Amino acid sequence: MKLQWADNFRQRVNALADVLGNLLVDAFHYLALFAIGAATVWSAVVAFLAMAAKGHASIDDILLLFIYLELGAMVGIYFKTNHMPVRFLIYVAMTALTRMLVSDVQTHHRPDQGVVLITGAILLLALATLVVRYASSKYPAGQAGERERPHPENPSPQPSPH
Repeated sequence: MKLQWADNFRQRVNALADVLGNLLVDAFHYLALFAIGAATVWSAVVAFLAMAAKGHASIDDILLLFIYLELGAMVGIYFKTNHMPVRFLIYVAMTALTRMLVSDVQTHHRPDQGVVLITGAILLLALATLVVRYASSKYPAGQAGERERPHPENPSPQPSPH
């Protein structure tokens, strides 16, 4: 009888610890997302005000605003779905490299090996986007974010039990 009571108490403490742990993780998750979102908005506003003070916006400035837009979209998607959209990270990298390329060409006014390297990196990222899009359509994730695995007795995919 005493052993059963102790086991029951241990199970309740574990359940409470799980609930409290999940609550703290979710609270940190939302706090971090709001902080990242606020920092993105703040940076975009500061960049926009600098453009307004300058009186014009260069292509470099506009590409910077696109980077902020993509980061904001990433935060929004992650907030709604709890999934990190890898493609958006690739888009941010492509936009940043394009911004670097435009800035380099505007500064030096001559094509050199740097231009070839940057455009090669952009091409590689574009191919990576193609691979990620193909893989996500060919092998979609399960409901819980896990890939569906075939059941040993049935070759058709079954949802994960978790």
